[in-house]
Parts: sequence; C-alpha cells; structure tokens
Amino acid sequence: MEENRLKAAVEGILFTMGDAVECDALAQALEATPEEIDGVVDALIAEYNEDEKHGIMITRVGTKYQMCTKASCYEDLIRLCHVPKKHVLTDVMLETLAIVAYKQPVTRTDIEAIRGVNSDFTINKLLEYHLICELGRLEAPGRPILFGTTDDFLRSFGVTSLDELPYISTEMVEEFKQEAEEEAKIGV
Repeated sequence: MEENRLKAAVEGILFTMGDAVECDALAQALEATPEEIDGVVDALIAEYNEDEKHGIMITRVGTKYQMCTKASCYEDLIRLCHVPKKHVLTDVMLETLAIVAYKQPVTRTDIEAIRGVNSDFTINKLLEYHLICELGRLEAPGRPILFGTTDDFLRSFGVTSLDELPYISTEMVEEFKQEAEEEAKIGV
C-alpha cells in the first residue's frame, strides 16, 4: 500500500476506534509490517506536532497507538461541555407538558389518567429539562407529588405568564375527544 494511503488508513482507524490500537493489529488489518506502521505513525506524529494548526495528536501507549486531543485544547473542550444543550421535545413530551401547564398543580396519576399510559419517563425528562418542577405534595393518601411548570417553561415558549397560554374552549375539547375516539376505533 502506498505511504499516503497507509497514513490515511492508520489515521482513520485510530480516529474511529477511539481506544488504543495494537501496532500488530494495525499491521495485520492493513496488510503491512509493524515497521511500516511505526514509520507511518512517526510521520503522523511529526505532522500533528509540527505547529498549532492541529488540535489532535497520536500518542504511544506501550505497543499501541491512540489518537487524542492535545492538552492545549482542554480549556476549549471544557467550555464546550458547559454550553447548555438544546432539548428536543417529542410529541409525547409536548402532550404531557400541555397537561401540566393547563391542569397544574397536577399529580403523576392525573397525567397518566388523561394520557392513558405510564408517564414516568416523560415526567422525568421534563424535570431534567427544567420545564416542570415539584410544587409540593397533595394532602391525600400516599402524599403524591404535585407538578407545575417553571420559569424556563415560560421562557422556552415565549410567554410571560400562564395567562398567555392559548384558551381552549369546551367546544374544542369536545372536538378533540371525538377525534381521539375516532382514531382509537380506526386502530382496532
């Protein structure tokens, strides 16, 4: 195999594997000798260390090679790790969130009675995303937790108070019920 192709293959394998890879395993996979692999890796190490234009490097771990991030990039990585992640809300999450928003304070049992399915995972995700929170406990047997929306919920949906949420008339509720019943009949 030509040297540039061999370099590209070693680089691709080390990048993809993530963990350290034995020199002999690389040699066998690429149908090369361990000496050829050593030479190619030495050339790659020199290229990566040449100047500051690369954020990665190849390091030796015994008889293995591993691609990793240069120490000079650690601060940048740490800043990236602290960037808030954008949360994706599924239809199920939006449905549950709407129930909490319009019925709060509401218990898990109330949510599940409306949805008709277990909502543990969805409620936990909404808590993790800080869109809902625990408001306290209901004075009833078992003292179930009451859930409500948070300020993050208001910010996320561009409203300043719950009063700005769209009003749902009783006629619309009845239409939704009929549509749901018709969909349920189709699925049977």
